Order: sequence, then C-alpha cells, then structure tokens
Amino acid sequence: MNEERRRLLNRPILLAIPILIGLFITRSPLLMTSITPSASKPWADTPLKLITTPQFETKRTDIFATGATHMALLHNSIFRGYNSIYQQAPNVKDIDKNDFIGYSLTWYKFVKSHHDDEEASLFTKVEEVLDDKTIWEETHKEHAAFLPGLAEFEKYLIKSLQAPKDFSGTELQRIMSSFQEPFEEHFHSEISTITNLADHPNAPKPGSEEEANASLTFKTWGKSTVTKAGTLDVVPFFLLNLDGTVEDGLWENWPPIPAPIKWGLVNIGGAYHNRWWKFSSCAGGKPRQLYAV
Repeated sequence: MNEERRRLLNRPILLAIPILIGLFITRSPLLMTSITPSASKPWADTPLKLITTPQFETKRTDIFATGATHMALLHNSIFRGYNSIYQQAPNVKDIDKNDFIGYSLTWYKFVKSHHDDEEASLFTKVEEVLDDKTIWEETHKEHAAFLPGLAEFEKYLIKSLQAPKDFSGTELQRIMSSFQEPFEEHFHSEISTITNLADHPNAPKPGSEEEANASLTFKTWGKSTVTKAGTLDVVPFFLLNLDGTVEDGLWENWPPIPAPIKWGLVNIGGAYHNRWWKFSSCAGGKPRQLYAV
C-alpha cells in the first residue's frame, strides 16, 4: 500500500520533468542561430569602433598590458551591445518592442555597474599599488562627459514611455548619438591609460611580490565586476556580445570560465529573459546576423 501511494505521489513529478525540460529548451539561448552577418547588412562593429587589445597589438604581457587587454575585451562587449542597439532600434516591430527595451536597459545596467565598480573599487586599488592619487584624473573627467547622456538613455526607456508601443527607435538613436563621441573616446582612452601605467615610476618590478599582488587585483576585479551586475541579465548580455573569432581567435576561450559553467550562465541563466537575446550580436562566441536590420 505504501509503495503504491509513493508511486502515485511521484507520478506528477515524473510527468513534470519532460515538460520542464521542454520549456527550458524552448526558452534557452541554446537554440539561437549563428548566421554569419551579411556584408550587405550592418553589424555590431559600427558606429563605435571596436578596440584592438594591447596584447595583440604590442605582444606585451606585463600586468598592465594584460589588465588593459582584459578590460578592452569587456569594453568591446559593451561596444557591440551599443552598436546592436543603435543599428536595430529603428527597425524594431511593435511586437518586439518590450523585449528590445529590456535588452537596451540591460546594456545600460551593464555600463552603469561597470562605471560604478571602477570608481568604487578598481581605481582605488590601483592608486594604492602605485601610491599615486592622480593617475585617474583624466579618466574621471571622461566619465563625467558621457554620464548625463547615459542617464537620459535610461530615463527615456523607463519614464518617458507610457507603453512599449510608444518606443521610437529614431529617438533612442538621437539620445545615443548625443553621448556617443565622449563614450567612445573614454572606452578607448582608458585602455591606453591602463597600458601606460607600466611606465609609472612606482610600477611593481617584474617577478616581485608587489607585481603578483597587483595582478591578483586585476584578476579578482575582472571576475566579479560582471557577475555582481546581474547573473540573469548582464552576464548573458556580456557573453552573448563576445566575439571569440577576432584577433586570430586569440580570445576564443576568454573569459577563462570552465565550459560547463559558461554554458550554464548563457543557457540556464539566459533562459529567464530569453526573448531579449535575439537582439544580441553573437552566439557561441561567433558573430550572428542582427535580428532587426
């Protein structure tokens, strides 16, 4: 009797398993196609110019060139996000506008979190390593130049729209164009600033304990800055705008996350907001044709 009762109680669970698996598969970015972008259609490499990493350009491997390279790869994901929004905004159909707004606000969250985390954590730690409070003076000014436009971007998408159908792609493009130049300039300039810190008189000597500690600072910050922004939105956004084919495939396995974990971050974490990712520029680390062009 007890065995029969247990079997009956477990039956709904057993029936639910294939349903849940089917639901996951249909919602997961796993099914996203990687159609090679057409030469006749715009892709996410414009209007913002993507950044060449210092390691690829100079072959340097010191801690600052390495740190700047990893920052450049992160910046390029943000750039492809910007470009994918800018290129697709005027062509989004009413049925997709709510999803596009969610995708666009995730980009905003990514950028704002990245900026705040730099100011609160990374910059302070590097100042301590070099014992110099002046190294980020120009960087702070560059941040200030694009933040008002970034705030207008968020305000338009959250407060100015009565309903998703009211979204105007041309208006969003106008707002983005208003801060595009200082935004692009800063994200390029910051890479040069970090790379050039290797020439600072207080830069740690190669092989020293100070160098090892400084390297750990960059690595620790790099691992946490994206995940703390949001595992169900920012992390999938970040990974679905990474192109591992650039620079002779040098960054095919970047970031250095075990493959099963990376798969889970994209396909399990990404399933929550699955409808947003059709606007992403990449899938599986390869460029894909933009959805709304």
